[in-house]
Amino acid sequence: MFDLAPVSLWLEDFSALKAHFETLRAQGVDDLRTYLRQDSERVRICSGCIRLIKVNRKTLTLFGADDLEMLTSNLAGIFRDDMFTTHVEELSQLWDGHTEFFSTTVNYTLSGKRLDIELKGSVLPGYENDWRRVLIAIEDVTERETARRQLTSSEAYARGLFEHSPVSLWVEDFSSIRRLLEDIRARGISDFRVFTDVHPEFVERCMSEIRVIDINRQTLELFAAPDKATLLHRLDEAFRDEMRQHFREQLIDLWNGKLFQQREVVNYSLDGAELHLYLQFSVLPGHEKDWAQVQIALTDITARKKAEAYLEYLGKHDVLTKLHNRSFYVDELNRLERKGPTPITIVMIDLDGLKFVNDQMGHSVGDALLTRVGEVLNKVAEKPAHAARIGGDEFAVLLPGSDEQAGKAMMDQIDKLVDLNNQFYGEPRLSLSLGAATSLPGERMEALLKRADLRMYEAKRARFMAVERDRRRRI
Repeated sequence: MFDLAPVSLWLEDFSALKAHFETLRAQGVDDLRTYLRQDSERVRICSGCIRLIKVNRKTLTLFGADDLEMLTSNLAGIFRDDMFTTHVEELSQLWDGHTEFFSTTVNYTLSGKRLDIELKGSVLPGYENDWRRVLIAIEDVTERETARRQLTSSEAYARGLFEHSPVSLWVEDFSSIRRLLEDIRARGISDFRVFTDVHPEFVERCMSEIRVIDINRQTLELFAAPDKATLLHRLDEAFRDEMRQHFREQLIDLWNGKLFQQREVVNYSLDGAELHLYLQFSVLPGHEKDWAQVQIALTDITARKKAEAYLEYLGKHDVLTKLHNRSFYVDELNRLERKGPTPITIVMIDLDGLKFVNDQMGHSVGDALLTRVGEVLNKVAEKPAHAARIGGDEFAVLLPGSDEQAGKAMMDQIDKLVDLNNQFYGEPRLSLSLGAATSLPGERMEALLKRADLRMYEAKRARFMAVERDRRRRI
């Protein structure tokens, strides 16, 4: 039975080890673990006290030895390196009075191949006093341990990918949300969009049922959180305002069976900064039936959205004056002609003397004068009114749904602000010629613009005639 056993069996004599233990106790050693760990040579001395009596066939096959003599002469190559660390525990179990010992350790075949083994040793009955016969069984668990190490390595790799991902990653539990959706489906609800229109509190309830399982480092950095506990405690600050509408659309997609989703959302960092994010939502494989694990990836697109907003601004605004540009002005005229509201009043404005200032003082002074016009008109043109620079020195203010009185009030306000502006800046003085016209029933926008232009030029002519009369009077 010993020779044909399917596991490796070793019959050994530990009597010299027992005698060595008694010597150590007499020398005052009471903690064998500490004693052996202080000097690896002490472990080798203990190991040298063990005498191999015989092994079975499985042992010779496992370690690649032809016979017991060959195995015995190569024991130094079999028991080495990692083995001595675990051997301390085996020896300590015997030191503590146990007649059985156990360890998971490493041996090596005669060809140098590493073997992960489970070792079980037992002092045979009748030899408890002298340890002259100890049976040791060795099971080769290399395949299992290799798989375990690979699994551990794989888990560490996956954890590393998660923790060090350049995007914000969340693992969440949506199982409670799935139960809520199934519950209202069972009650006969078929149009979930209409249901959430009527019951917006259901969306709030679903938001409160989300359980965050894990978040990575990039998430803490993105949301300006010092640690996970702080962020999870203050999630209501991060997910608010527009996020409720985005989450409602997410629920509608889930209701319709869409387990992978992509959309742009708005969140907030804990310091209050607005975050534009590209959200990717996915129910993880194996959880399609319960939604117990979903992954959410958030990519920060705030810089891109700001750039897009700035480009959109540039497409509709004059960079120098910060007023709307001619392109916006033309589009707004067409919109007002189609949709109103009427009546529409237009104030046409011309900057007096810009060419003279550019020629005599330089274009930088002329640009400064144009900037001052922008300051004045941006101040007076409050929605729904719009002020625009429509040419080099030409400007317009559109007043939807406004009558002649509103146009006159606008021109009076502009004149007052021009006076204040001149008091602040001094020379060269800012001078504007104004003319307003209000649309008549059925009048085309083109005719309205011509009337406003004509009145502006009449005002400009009258201004210059007054200046000329004053000049001649002085002469």
